[in-house]
Amino acid sequence: MLFWKLKSIKVGRPVAPAMGGTLPSLTRLEFSQLDPNLAAKLEPRVRRLGYLGEFFKCAGHQPEALAAFMEFTEASKKGLTDNLVETIALTAANWMGNAYERNQHERLALRLGFDREWVAAINRMAPDSQQGLSHAERLMQRLVLKVLDTKGVGAATLLEQTIDELGDAAAVAALMVLGRYVVHGLLVNALGLKPPVPSIFEDQFAV
Repeated sequence: MLFWKLKSIKVGRPVAPAMGGTLPSLTRLEFSQLDPNLAAKLEPRVRRLGYLGEFFKCAGHQPEALAAFMEFTEASKKGLTDNLVETIALTAANWMGNAYERNQHERLALRLGFDREWVAAINRMAPDSQQGLSHAERLMQRLVLKVLDTKGVGAATLLEQTIDELGDAAAVAALMVLGRYVVHGLLVNALGLKPPVPSIFEDQFAV
């Protein structure tokens, strides 16, 4: 198994096997080649980031599905605070071995006002030993890891605790957000996509 290694932190859980490289037979679409409706939806993102990610260049071959995936991403977050969304996103990305998404969400976390130690604490994948995380963040990471480790079937106790403490809507939102990041990880790993940006612990990214 592969452990993702980041400067100054240690990820404490095995993740996906090493990727087998890109698939050159799948055409990477440039922004000008995208379906016009999809391009319009992606334009604000491309303007903000300064690039069109390889994920979108590949998934753009199914423009309606990709547009729906983007809408689901935004809709599923409703009912969760930013810290819980980022807890889910970073945990799922680390577990899936998805550096593509992990690196981008490390940057997003800083832009949202979280500090590097918070990101490092989430990336360690050991919620019970991370005193810098809130009770809700530790609970959410425990839930995510239990769902992933047991394919959902062993998560009943933690899910019940999440319902009791955060409510029905937040519990369902957490599962939907997790599902979104698992799907993204599967696509990235299958296509062998490389991260568009390095980890914040590799280039000292700052907002």
